[in-house]
Amino acid sequence: MTPTADDDSRALRTLRVRRGTGRLLHREGWAWVAEFPLASGHRADLLAVDARGRILLVEIKSCLADLRADGKWPAYRAWCDLFAFAVPEDFPRAALPAETGVVVSDGFEAEWLRPPPERRLAPARRRALLLAFARTAAYRLARLSEPDPATGTAPASQHSIR
Repeated sequence: MTPTADDDSRALRTLRVRRGTGRLLHREGWAWVAEFPLASGHRADLLAVDARGRILLVEIKSCLADLRADGKWPAYRAWCDLFAFAVPEDFPRAALPAETGVVVSDGFEAEWLRPPPERRLAPARRRALLLAFARTAAYRLARLSEPDPATGTAPASQHSIR
């Protein structure tokens, strides 16, 4: 399938929302990893951990069609204490599920419109996720200092563990 201009636009909107949301999370003391692989086979757009060890999963939606096409988001709740959608400013917010948190990003900054309700993970799953988070972040950081000898590049966002 050949990418279209609309696909490029969605990708850019997604990157902008991620940038603003990442800045919000950083400001609030959350350490986050993008494109975090879950043991379920799904991938979290952002997975964040705070100083208390709480786990926040953020699903980025660039447009209403993106939300409507995603039927898997309820399954993400099994992998976090807090779940939220992050969307651009012009997103029709009434379409977002009421039982989730909502972040709105202008591409540079972001703010919480609705904080996510907390549902505590089981201790064994929390431990497994925290270990996977630490190992994934460390692996990606190490790849930045050890580029691929064949290409000389290290696309850190493409490297993770399961």
